Amino acid sequence: MKVAIIGYGAMGHEIEQVLREKGHEITLTVDAGEEWKMSPDVLRDADVAIEFSTPSSAFDNVTACLRAGIPVVCGTTGWNDRRPEAENLCKQLNGTMFWSSNFSIGVNVLFRVNRYLANIMSHLSSYDVSIRELHHTRKKDAPSGTAITLAEDIIACNGNKKSWVNYATDNISELGIVSVREGDVSGIHEITYISDCDTIELSHSAKSRHGFAVGAVMAAEYAARHKGVLSMDDMLDELL
Repeated sequence: MKVAIIGYGAMGHEIEQVLREKGHEITLTVDAGEEWKMSPDVLRDADVAIEFSTPSSAFDNVTACLRAGIPVVCGTTGWNDRRPEAENLCKQLNGTMFWSSNFSIGVNVLFRVNRYLANIMSHLSSYDVSIRELHHTRKKDAPSGTAITLAEDIIACNGNKKSWVNYATDNISELGIVSVREGDVSGIHEITYISDCDTIELSHSAKSRHGFAVGAVMAAEYAARHKGVLSMDDMLDELL
C-alpha cells in the first residue's frame, strides 16, 4: 500500500515507523508549512493518506485528499465545527473519509464499554458522572476529542445530562470534563460515577503513541478497501 503522511510531527513519525514495519511504501510526507507539496497529481500517487495535523489545517488537508480522489484517514481533533462539511463533500464525491477522535484499539473498546455502562447507569439516578483527561503539554485542544466522544455517548444515554462543560460542575444537567496538561503524558481518560455509597471508575491509560499509530495504519488499510464516511466502529465490526 502506498501512503501519504500529512502532518509529520511526533505522530507522523510514529505512523511512518509502523508503515515501514508492515512493508508499506510512503509516497509523501507533509510537515507544517509544506502544504504546497499537496498537489492533486502528487496526492494521487498514494493509495491512501493519513492526516494528523492541527485543528486549523485539518479541513483543508482532508478536502484536498477527497478532491484528489484518494481515501483519507484523519486523526486530528478540535475541528468538529467543519467536519460535517468534509463528510458531505466525501458523500458528494463518492470518496472515503475515515475519522476518529482516537485510533487506539484499547480506547475504542473503552468507547463501547462506556456506552454499555452509560445505558446501565441511566437507570440509577443516585450516581453522578464526570470525566477527567490528562495529556502532554503540547496538545493543542482541550478537552481532548476522546473525552468529547465519551461525554457525547454518555449524554445520549443519560436523560439528566444536556451538555458537557470543560470544568468540574455541580449542575445536574451538565457533564463536567476536567482537562489536565502536564509533562509527556500520552493520554489518560477516566470516567467516574459517584454516589453517597460508592464510586465506579472506568479508565484507559496509553503507554505511548505506538498504539495510536498501529490503529491509524489499520484504519488506512481498511479505508483503502472501502467507500464512504467511515469510523473505528465500522472497522471493529469487521474485525470482531
